[in-house]
Amino acid sequence: MKIQESAENYLETILILQQRNGQVRSIDIANEMNFSKPSISYAMKQLRENGYIQMDEQGYITLTDRGMEIAECIYERHKLLTGFLIALGVDEETAKEDACRIEHAISHKSFEKIKAHAESVIKDKAAK
Repeated sequence: MKIQESAENYLETILILQQRNGQVRSIDIANEMNFSKPSISYAMKQLRENGYIQMDEQGYITLTDRGMEIAECIYERHKLLTGFLIALGVDEETAKEDACRIEHAISHKSFEKIKAHAESVIKDKAAK
């Protein structure tokens, strides 16, 4: 399922904010991403119309199953790639920024190979 990078970033941000705060409103997303409220309102309208989020009458945003699937995929990529880059010696800030760019462009096949490699390295270290 391929959607625009910006939509993936919004969905990932909603997931992170839900995990951190429990509830998410448009203003929370605007503050987290340093975007204007009108920009977020437009993006949320697009995500809602495409079936990625739901918004209740109080303005609280939740991910649909479809939105959650994408958000979890992108967030998993972000965390693993950030950790992998840090393990290679990249400083944390650069690793986070680079992981954010890579997570949207990398193929599923390549990501799965990196993930398998990272997991095998972790297993090897734990066995020692």
